[in-house]
Amino acid sequence: MNKNDIVNPENLVYAKPELMNDNYMHYCPGCSHGVVHKVVAEVIQELGLQEKTIGIAPVGCAVFAYKYLDIDWQEAAHGRAPALATAVKRLLPEKMVFTYQGDGDLAAIGTAETIHTANRGENIAIIFINNAIYGMTGGQMAPTTLENMPTATSPFGRDINTMGRPLKILDMLALLDGVCLATRTSVHTAAAVKKTKRMIKLAFENSLAGKGTSIVEVVSTCSSGWKMTPAGSNDWMVENMFPVFPIGDLKNI
Repeated sequence: MNKNDIVNPENLVYAKPELMNDNYMHYCPGCSHGVVHKVVAEVIQELGLQEKTIGIAPVGCAVFAYKYLDIDWQEAAHGRAPALATAVKRLLPEKMVFTYQGDGDLAAIGTAETIHTANRGENIAIIFINNAIYGMTGGQMAPTTLENMPTATSPFGRDINTMGRPLKILDMLALLDGVCLATRTSVHTAAAVKKTKRMIKLAFENSLAGKGTSIVEVVSTCSSGWKMTPAGSNDWMVENMFPVFPIGDLKNI
Protein backbone atom coordinates (compact mmCIF):
# COMPACT_ATOMS: atom_id res chain seq x y z
CA MET A 1 0.00 0.00 0.00
CA ASN A 2 1.36 3.41 -0.94
CA LYS A 3 0.42 6.93 0.12
CA ASN A 4 -2.07 7.39 -2.71
CA ASP A 5 -4.00 4.34 -1.53
CA ILE A 6 -4.26 5.74 1.98
CA VAL A 7 -5.60 9.14 0.87
CA ASN A 8 -8.37 7.69 -1.29
CA PRO A 9 -11.76 9.31 -0.60
CA GLU A 10 -13.22 6.07 0.76
CA ASN A 11 -10.59 6.10 3.53
CA LEU A 12 -11.43 9.62 4.66
CA VAL A 13 -12.18 9.80 8.37
CA TYR A 14 -12.46 13.57 8.83
CA ALA A 15 -12.00 16.73 6.79
CA LYS A 16 -12.67 20.38 7.46
CA PRO A 17 -16.05 21.37 5.98
CA GLU A 18 -15.63 22.92 2.55
CA LEU A 19 -17.78 25.86 3.62
CA MET A 20 -15.30 26.86 6.34
CA ASN A 21 -12.93 29.59 5.18
CA ASP A 22 -9.23 29.60 6.03
CA ASN A 23 -9.49 32.71 8.20
CA TYR A 24 -8.17 32.36 11.73
CA MET A 25 -11.04 32.51 14.21
CA HIS A 26 -10.93 35.31 16.76
CA TYR A 27 -12.60 33.25 19.47
CA CYS A 28 -10.85 32.49 22.75
CA PRO A 29 -9.38 29.02 23.33
CA GLY A 30 -12.10 26.61 24.42
CA CYS A 31 -14.94 28.80 23.16
CA SER A 32 -18.03 26.91 22.02
CA HIS A 33 -18.59 29.21 19.04
CA GLY A 34 -15.96 27.54 16.88
CA VAL A 35 -17.51 24.10 17.34
CA VAL A 36 -21.01 25.36 16.53
CA HIS A 37 -19.70 27.18 13.43
CA LYS A 38 -18.22 23.91 12.20
CA VAL A 39 -21.46 22.05 12.86
CA VAL A 40 -23.47 24.66 10.94
CA ALA A 41 -21.05 24.39 8.00
CA GLU A 42 -21.33 20.60 7.98
CA VAL A 43 -25.12 20.68 8.01
CA ILE A 44 -25.37 23.22 5.19
CA GLN A 45 -22.88 21.23 3.14
CA GLU A 46 -24.60 17.88 3.74
CA LEU A 47 -28.00 19.33 2.84
CA GLY A 48 -26.54 20.93 -0.31
CA LEU A 49 -27.77 24.37 0.76
CA GLN A 50 -24.69 26.53 0.17
CA GLU A 51 -26.40 28.53 -2.56
CA LYS A 52 -29.76 28.66 -0.74
CA THR A 53 -28.64 29.70 2.74
CA ILE A 54 -28.64 33.21 4.19
CA GLY A 55 -27.28 33.69 7.68
CA ILE A 56 -27.97 36.67 9.92
CA ALA A 57 -24.97 37.63 12.07
CA PRO A 58 -25.50 39.27 15.47
CA VAL A 59 -23.76 41.89 17.54
CA GLY A 60 -21.65 40.01 20.04
CA CYS A 61 -18.78 37.55 19.99
CA ALA A 62 -20.10 36.07 16.72
CA VAL A 63 -20.32 39.43 14.96
CA PHE A 64 -17.69 38.23 12.46
CA ALA A 65 -19.41 34.91 11.71
CA TYR A 66 -19.53 35.94 8.05
CA LYS A 67 -15.74 35.67 7.92
CA TYR A 68 -15.77 31.97 8.62
CA LEU A 69 -18.61 30.40 6.63
CA ASP A 70 -18.70 30.76 2.84
CA ILE A 71 -22.41 31.51 2.50
CA ASP A 72 -24.46 34.68 2.06
CA TRP A 73 -24.77 36.77 5.22
CA GLN A 74 -26.52 39.87 6.49
CA GLU A 75 -25.34 41.79 9.55
CA ALA A 76 -28.10 42.88 11.94
CA ALA A 77 -28.20 45.68 14.48
CA HIS A 78 -27.92 44.52 18.08
CA GLY A 79 -30.83 42.19 18.90
CA ARG A 80 -32.57 42.71 15.58
CA ALA A 81 -31.48 39.50 13.84
CA PRO A 82 -34.95 37.86 13.94
CA ALA A 83 -36.54 41.00 12.46
CA LEU A 84 -33.98 41.07 9.65
CA ALA A 85 -34.39 37.33 9.10
CA THR A 86 -38.14 37.85 8.82
CA ALA A 87 -37.63 40.36 6.02
CA VAL A 88 -35.12 38.17 4.18
CA LYS A 89 -37.30 35.07 4.40
CA ARG A 90 -40.44 36.88 3.26
CA LEU A 91 -38.65 38.47 0.33
CA LEU A 92 -36.85 35.23 -0.59
CA PRO A 93 -39.11 32.42 0.66
CA GLU A 94 -37.15 29.74 -1.22
CA LYS A 95 -34.04 30.45 0.88
CA MET A 96 -33.05 28.77 4.13
CA VAL A 97 -32.66 31.64 6.60
CA PHE A 98 -31.15 31.36 10.07
CA THR A 99 -29.96 33.70 12.80
CA TYR A 100 -26.93 33.09 15.01
CA GLN A 101 -27.20 34.94 18.33
CA GLY A 102 -25.85 35.06 21.86
CA ASP A 103 -27.86 35.45 25.05
CA GLY A 104 -27.30 39.20 25.33
CA ASP A 105 -28.34 39.75 21.72
CA LEU A 106 -31.34 37.41 21.75
CA ALA A 107 -32.58 37.55 25.33
CA ALA A 108 -31.80 41.15 26.34
CA ILE A 109 -31.88 43.89 23.71
CA GLY A 110 -33.56 41.53 21.22
CA THR A 111 -36.23 40.07 23.50
CA ALA A 112 -39.13 41.77 21.72
CA GLU A 113 -37.91 40.81 18.24
CA THR A 114 -37.33 37.23 19.32
CA ILE A 115 -40.72 36.73 20.96
CA HIS A 116 -42.79 38.35 18.23
CA THR A 117 -40.89 36.60 15.42
CA ALA A 118 -41.55 33.26 17.09
CA ASN A 119 -45.16 34.15 17.87
CA ARG A 120 -45.76 34.89 14.18
CA GLY A 121 -44.21 31.55 13.29
CA GLU A 122 -41.73 33.00 10.82
CA ASN A 123 -40.12 30.19 8.83
CA ILE A 124 -36.59 30.72 10.10
CA ALA A 125 -34.12 28.87 12.30
CA ILE A 126 -32.58 30.53 15.35
CA ILE A 127 -29.29 29.27 16.80
CA PHE A 128 -29.01 30.62 20.32
CA ILE A 129 -25.63 30.49 22.11
CA ASN A 130 -26.23 30.71 25.86
CA ASN A 131 -23.04 31.20 27.88
CA ALA A 132 -24.69 33.18 30.70
CA ILE A 133 -22.56 36.28 30.18
CA TYR A 134 -21.75 39.16 27.85
CA GLY A 135 -18.51 37.75 26.48
CA MET A 136 -17.45 40.37 23.94
CA THR A 137 -17.82 43.51 26.02
CA GLY A 138 -16.03 42.46 29.20
CA GLY A 139 -18.01 39.79 31.01
CA GLN A 140 -21.06 41.72 32.22
CA MET A 141 -24.16 40.10 33.68
CA ALA A 142 -26.59 38.80 31.05
CA PRO A 143 -30.26 37.83 31.39
CA THR A 144 -29.13 34.19 31.62
CA THR A 145 -26.46 34.76 34.30
CA LEU A 146 -26.98 32.27 37.12
CA GLU A 147 -27.94 33.11 40.69
CA ASN A 148 -24.85 34.15 42.73
CA MET A 149 -22.67 34.00 39.60
CA PRO A 150 -20.07 36.80 39.68
CA THR A 151 -19.63 38.99 36.61
CA ALA A 152 -18.06 42.35 35.85
CA THR A 153 -21.33 44.11 36.75
CA SER A 154 -22.31 41.74 39.57
CA PRO A 155 -18.92 41.18 41.27
CA PHE A 156 -20.56 39.73 44.38
CA GLY A 157 -22.80 37.45 42.34
CA ARG A 158 -26.26 37.84 40.85
CA ASP A 159 -28.67 38.76 43.64
CA ILE A 160 -32.07 37.50 42.54
CA ASN A 161 -33.81 39.86 44.96
CA THR A 162 -32.56 42.91 43.07
CA MET A 163 -31.50 41.49 39.68
CA GLY A 164 -34.13 38.84 39.07
CA ARG A 165 -33.67 35.19 38.19
CA PRO A 166 -31.99 33.76 35.06
CA LEU A 167 -34.25 34.20 32.06
CA LYS A 168 -35.31 30.86 30.57
CA ILE A 169 -36.36 32.33 27.26
CA LEU A 170 -36.45 29.00 25.42
CA ASP A 171 -39.11 27.77 27.87
CA MET A 172 -41.16 30.87 27.06
CA LEU A 173 -40.76 30.47 23.32
CA ALA A 174 -41.78 26.81 23.44
CA LEU A 175 -45.26 27.92 24.58
CA LEU A 176 -45.90 29.90 21.39
CA ASP A 177 -48.02 28.34 18.66
CA GLY A 178 -45.69 29.64 15.95
CA VAL A 179 -42.76 27.57 17.26
CA CYS A 180 -42.31 24.08 15.84
CA LEU A 181 -38.97 23.23 17.48
CA ALA A 182 -37.50 24.38 20.80
CA THR A 183 -34.55 22.32 21.95
CA ARG A 184 -31.56 22.76 24.22
CA THR A 185 -28.22 21.13 23.48
CA SER A 186 -24.48 21.55 24.15
CA VAL A 187 -21.16 20.85 22.44
CA HIS A 188 -18.89 19.85 25.32
CA THR A 189 -18.59 16.18 24.30
CA ALA A 190 -18.58 14.30 21.00
CA ALA A 191 -22.03 12.87 21.74
CA ALA A 192 -23.36 16.34 22.53
CA VAL A 193 -21.96 17.71 19.26
CA LYS A 194 -23.75 14.94 17.32
CA LYS A 195 -27.05 15.78 19.03
CA THR A 196 -26.59 19.48 18.30
CA LYS A 197 -25.90 18.69 14.66
CA ARG A 198 -29.11 16.65 14.39
CA MET A 199 -31.15 19.46 15.91
CA ILE A 200 -29.63 22.18 13.71
CA LYS A 201 -30.27 20.01 10.65
CA LEU A 202 -33.90 19.59 11.72
CA ALA A 203 -34.25 23.33 12.29
CA PHE A 204 -32.94 24.06 8.79
CA GLU A 205 -35.27 21.48 7.27
CA ASN A 206 -38.19 23.05 9.15
CA SER A 207 -37.33 26.43 7.66
CA LEU A 208 -37.45 25.04 4.14
CA ALA A 209 -40.65 23.10 4.85
CA GLY A 210 -42.44 26.20 6.16
CA LYS A 211 -43.27 24.63 9.52
CA GLY A 212 -42.67 27.76 11.60
CA THR A 213 -39.90 29.00 13.88
CA SER A 214 -37.21 26.63 15.16
CA ILE A 215 -34.92 27.53 18.07
CA VAL A 216 -31.82 25.53 18.99
CA GLU A 217 -30.31 26.76 22.24
CA VAL A 218 -26.71 25.66 22.74
CA VAL A 219 -25.66 25.86 26.39
CA SER A 220 -22.07 27.04 26.04
CA THR A 221 -18.96 28.15 27.87
CA CYS A 222 -17.05 31.43 28.11
CA SER A 223 -13.62 30.64 29.51
CA SER A 224 -12.48 34.27 29.43
CA GLY A 225 -15.61 35.72 30.97
CA TRP A 226 -15.84 32.99 33.58
CA LYS A 227 -12.11 33.25 34.37
CA MET A 228 -11.60 29.50 33.98
CA THR A 229 -9.65 27.07 31.84
CA PRO A 230 -11.50 25.49 28.90
CA ALA A 231 -11.70 22.14 30.72
CA GLY A 232 -12.77 23.84 33.92
CA SER A 233 -15.44 25.77 32.05
CA ASN A 234 -16.93 22.56 30.69
CA ASP A 235 -17.07 21.05 34.17
CA TRP A 236 -18.59 24.21 35.63
CA MET A 237 -21.20 24.31 32.87
CA VAL A 238 -22.28 20.73 33.55
CA GLU A 239 -22.42 21.26 37.31
CA ASN A 240 -24.08 24.67 37.37
CA MET A 241 -25.75 25.55 34.06
CA PHE A 242 -27.35 22.23 33.18
CA PRO A 243 -29.56 22.19 36.33
CA VAL A 244 -30.91 25.64 35.38
CA PHE A 245 -30.95 25.09 31.61
CA PRO A 246 -31.56 21.33 31.27
CA ILE A 247 -30.61 19.65 28.01
CA GLY A 248 -33.41 18.19 25.90
CA ASP A 249 -36.38 18.91 23.66
CA LEU A 250 -39.04 21.27 24.97
CA LYS A 251 -41.08 21.11 21.76
CA ASN A 252 -40.71 19.20 18.51
CA ILE A 253 -43.72 18.99 16.20
